[in-house]
Amino acid sequence: PADMVSPGIAPRDGEWIFQRGPDKFLGSDLDKRLKDKAIKTVIITGTSAQGVVIGTGSGSAQRGYSVVVPVDGMSSEDPYMEQYAAWHMYKGGPAIITEHVTLTRSDLIKFAN
Repeated sequence: PADMVSPGIAPRDGEWIFQRGPDKFLGSDLDKRLKDKAIKTVIITGTSAQGVVIGTGSGSAQRGYSVVVPVDGMSSEDPYMEQYAAWHMYKGGPAIITEHVTLTRSDLIKFAN
């Protein structure tokens, strides 16, 4: 439902949305879109912690992005899957992923001007 997503992170009119598969880089031009805007850090949120958070988070790290995962910005149908996703991204996954990930809470994320 539309009211399930915090207005602060909800897509705005005209923003690109890609709905296929857990790794949003596969089959899309997401990497090019981010690089064209000189983006170096991504914040990964989603309602499929075990899918999109791990899939797109891992894909981001493997492409050299710094990855921020706010634990209160992901959910799943099972709390264990949320816990696993957080552990995998921060400590349990391959070093190429975990060395690029910061696990945090959304209220601790600050943006520079």
